[in-house]
Amino acid sequence: MPVMSAGILLYRITSDADGFEVLIAHMGGPYWARKTEGAWSIPKGEFDPDVESALDAARREFVEELGVDAPDVAYSELGTFPYASGKRVVVFVGDGLGFAPATFTYGTFELEWPPRSGRTVEFPEVDDVRWTNADAAAALLVKGQRPALEALARHLGEVSGTG
Repeated sequence: MPVMSAGILLYRITSDADGFEVLIAHMGGPYWARKTEGAWSIPKGEFDPDVESALDAARREFVEELGVDAPDVAYSELGTFPYASGKRVVVFVGDGLGFAPATFTYGTFELEWPPRSGRTVEFPEVDDVRWTNADAAAALLVKGQRPALEALARHLGEVSGTG
């Protein structure tokens, strides 16, 4: 069985030409520190489908990574997106209009750093969170999550009757 992850992709409709923005997070830790393009992610994490529903996992991971509850809105399952590695990510979307926490408290992970040093260092799972338009997000997101943006654009078009 492939490794499964679940995440929440919040969006908000805008008046600009792109039509919507998404909330994405810059991955923390030394590997991502100096990277921008392809270094952002939907707040998400792994789960065991035999133990937890994908939506429950997505909500849990949102809190673990960002330190705030996901907004209490209706969520739709956008789809399951495969990574080249074989991992599969179930993405849920919800209208994040009005979601603007004063602060985020990022979860952490431990890593041997520098490599082979025997020293363990704690790093934030995420080091930045921001709303960004769809075009910018397409360049910023890791490659395996970019199809979710295309699916969101289709979803929003269907909901509004323009797709």
